[in-house]
Amino acid sequence: MKVLVADKFEKSGLDGLAAGGSEVLYEPDLKDDALAARIADSGAEILVVRSTKVTRPMLEAGRLSLVIRAGAGYNTIDVEAASERGIYVANCPGKNSVAVAELAFALILSLDRRVTENAADLRGRTWNKKEYSKAKGLFGRTLGILGTGGIGREMIPRARTFGMPVIAWSRSLTAETARELGVERAASPADVARGADIVSIHLALKPETRGLVGADFFEAMRPGAFFINTSRAEVVDQPALERAIREKGIRAGLDVFAGEPAGGTGEVDDPIFQLPGVIGTHHIGASTDQAQEAISAETVRIVREYAATGRAPNVVNLARSSPATHLLVVRHFDRVGVLAAVFDALKEAGINVQETENIVFDGARAAVARVRLDQPASDSVLENIRRSTGDIIEVALLAV
Repeated sequence: MKVLVADKFEKSGLDGLAAGGSEVLYEPDLKDDALAARIADSGAEILVVRSTKVTRPMLEAGRLSLVIRAGAGYNTIDVEAASERGIYVANCPGKNSVAVAELAFALILSLDRRVTENAADLRGRTWNKKEYSKAKGLFGRTLGILGTGGIGREMIPRARTFGMPVIAWSRSLTAETARELGVERAASPADVARGADIVSIHLALKPETRGLVGADFFEAMRPGAFFINTSRAEVVDQPALERAIREKGIRAGLDVFAGEPAGGTGEVDDPIFQLPGVIGTHHIGASTDQAQEAISAETVRIVREYAATGRAPNVVNLARSSPATHLLVVRHFDRVGVLAAVFDALKEAGINVQETENIVFDGARAAVARVRLDQPASDSVLENIRRSTGDIIEVALLAV
């Protein structure tokens, strides 16, 4: 298969793709119209990206059948457009969890010990030990976590090492799982804000999480508490965060923010970094050698499995539940034209097929086709299927 890699990618990953039989086009600087044109003229079937945006025109430009986000999030890809064209979108979840958790704790420690201010003064030839000898420390302080996916769970043992109790909230976090993780389960994000000295955000960007951390959340936070965001800027109402920094003395460590430049270099003009008690990094949560090697290996695995089976692991845009209402079960002799006859009968009746599978028995003499339909087939349609070929053994219709 032809794979277009349109972002920086590990050499081990490029070698792995080539070793798996793929024709690899490595063009990491392609963006916007140039990328759309290259998708069209290259004939690539698979597109691999990291931070590059994948737009509807790109998805409509060529013959792509799979887009892989070499990372966890996929909000830079027009998933709706991909779904409309039957293009799989896959990601590499969990491969950067340790790296992001490490950065989150680096930001926490930097806020507590004012590492960035220390370093800036020393670089400016200023010695101010009296000022910087003030810090609360982490031991015994409560860490609040929003989101208990891979990254959130990596935060827990690190907090335990620092002697920090943990309170956590996630839509999927049950009381039983909280006990297994050794954390206090909060009923809501606001309860985390009220109960924590330090809050760290680890939520995926979805419609239900966009703007989730807003004015009510910051109102509930303790004065002087720390706020860490290494997930997605859109999860946070940034003007509400800025008010909390000014009015409640909230201190913030941000790897993501609303005014983040799109490219690898550029100028930052976000006023939040002019506020006291705010430090930031350059959206580098996943940027460790260990994480990138793991992500590249997972990308290679996805491509190889897709090439071998036609099914891609980690697909994010398949329907969670089929709109099918009925299951047509056709037991038949495994001969040419049987399924074509079944589908012709369904087409004539105006019945749409949602999903189908054909299971062959040992010896390849008989098989069972299971066809999910968007409406029931009438008795006359079932009879037409039975009579369509002499190779039909039995036909049954089940409600699902």
